[in-house]
Amino acid sequence: MTKAEVTEAEAAGPGAHGSGVGPVPEPGLASEPGPAPAVAPAPEVDPAAPAPAEPAGRSVRWPWKVWSAWAGRWRERHPAGARALSVTVTVLAAVLVVAALVMPNSVVHLGPAKFLRIPGEAVVGAAVMLALPRRPRVVLAAVSGVALGAMTLLNALDMGFNQYLGRSFNLVLDWSLLTDAESYLEDSLGRTTTLAAVAGVIALVLLLFVVLALSTVRLSNVLARHTGTATRGTLIAGVVWITCSSLGLQVSGVPLASERTATALKVQARRVSDTLRDEAEFRKVARVDAFGNTPGSQLVPDLRGKDMIFTFIESYGRSAIEDPIMAPGVDRTLDVRTKALAAAGFHAKSGWLTSATYGGSSWLGHSTTMSGLWISNQQRYRTVMASDHMSLTEAFERTGAFDTVGVMPGVQKGWPEQKWYGLGKVYNAFQLGYKGPKFSWSTMPDQYALQQYQERVHSKRPAGGKSRMSLLILTSSHQPWAPIPKMVGWDRLGDGSVFKGIEAAGNDPADVIADTTKSREEYGKSVQYSVTALTEWLERYGTEDTVLVFLGDHQPIARVSGNHASRDVPVSIVAKDPRVLDKVADWHWTDGLRPAHDAPVWKMSSFRDRFLTAYGSTPHPRKG
Repeated sequence: MTKAEVTEAEAAGPGAHGSGVGPVPEPGLASEPGPAPAVAPAPEVDPAAPAPAEPAGRSVRWPWKVWSAWAGRWRERHPAGARALSVTVTVLAAVLVVAALVMPNSVVHLGPAKFLRIPGEAVVGAAVMLALPRRPRVVLAAVSGVALGAMTLLNALDMGFNQYLGRSFNLVLDWSLLTDAESYLEDSLGRTTTLAAVAGVIALVLLLFVVLALSTVRLSNVLARHTGTATRGTLIAGVVWITCSSLGLQVSGVPLASERTATALKVQARRVSDTLRDEAEFRKVARVDAFGNTPGSQLVPDLRGKDMIFTFIESYGRSAIEDPIMAPGVDRTLDVRTKALAAAGFHAKSGWLTSATYGGSSWLGHSTTMSGLWISNQQRYRTVMASDHMSLTEAFERTGAFDTVGVMPGVQKGWPEQKWYGLGKVYNAFQLGYKGPKFSWSTMPDQYALQQYQERVHSKRPAGGKSRMSLLILTSSHQPWAPIPKMVGWDRLGDGSVFKGIEAAGNDPADVIADTTKSREEYGKSVQYSVTALTEWLERYGTEDTVLVFLGDHQPIARVSGNHASRDVPVSIVAKDPRVLDKVADWHWTDGLRPAHDAPVWKMSSFRDRFLTAYGSTPHPRKG
């Protein structure tokens, strides 16, 4: 074949060599005139014969080929627009990757200066990409993008946990809390909104991984296409980063040289290691108990014959008493209720306890108070619940002189913790006969729960001449603090239907959640309601022998209590018998229901042993 024939054959395309597929003219262009091609007779087709198999991979690759062809033609027709689009996408990819590398893990630390930093990880990554051949480079870039997406997700979880629980996300322990968060949203905003929100979050997470992976691959390709310029730029960036790091150069107090992602990775690894080590060490701690071998006859002898009640008020924290927005209403309520109780013959002393939790996970506060151990995470909680470490409530059960009962309107499923708490009988949300509406997460108003406690438990004498110890967990001051119940006549409570109108007229949870000031105001009102319901019940139904200990389980979330709030909660002991309060005179607590700002502050884990000692218990340690 001559050179001219070869050229002609190449121009004719693969169809000229017998492939059976001729060149396809562009739409709108006529083909060159010429003789009509000979048409071969169509072969006979056997209807029973199977259809010819489609080439493997064609159904998957065909759409991509169409897209590539269309994109190629568009670039040829609009070269300037194609270049501008390419540069824009590359810049956006770089901005996204850098933002992910320097992103802080706390809402408090968000700010423009945090994103105007030079990430050392990007400099190292660029150097590595420049040194690799194409295939390993693309694979490493994609894996790096996915890993960066995972770190960004962990940063976002840290933000949420710091904002709501006052601590970072624990990669080992905290996944189960996401289910609790979903349940809370469903109770507050409804199932449809929650499902939409969950679907949206899942879609965003997947999009985050895909976009970051595509971004890192694109940036690696750009580096490979411009090796010389990229190498010089990487060297310059490295020198600048080292200089800024060595000299400690800052912008608005933020160091210019960043290694945020590398540091976050180290922190996460250390956190996982510390969690696993803590689990083993805490098991040993939980086996030690100063009163573990104390005979029942030597436990709380000074409270024999008393009507003993322990009550937790949800999210009742120091902020409720000292925050300038919430405190005026709450303090006024505490003062009014102190006077009303005094008129009924009751007196109180109050102090502060530092909770093991913040913003949520109430069960950690409950178990810390009752166990005398610092139960600050889910693993410690599980360890204690599976142990025979004595709870404060179980101490009363061990005496043999007390019936023990729990009223838990927030419990809506099996509660195996009943055994550890030493409770002979527990009333959950479905055993209190409530026919009214839920108030967001709270299954029923505190006033109704207290009235049911009165009718089902407190008004009845225990068998065998025993006294009674009760544990009540109130829920009306649980976030989102909308709608909030209102007090009604105690003789009008019935089956709770009276609250339907109150719930319908209350605030929409979505409106309160979205407004920080409104959240703080409504939180304060919810605490006023819970304190009023509890103390009115005591004023109405308390006896000469009633001893009430009530406290908060934790502070409200940071959006309400503030980003630098303490973990302190108020605690009060109320009784008619002056000898009960005389036993704790050396605690130097404040008279009344409102603890003074400078009242003693103890760790919540110290309360059990101090209480047992104050009321005559004799230590007989168990050392594991």
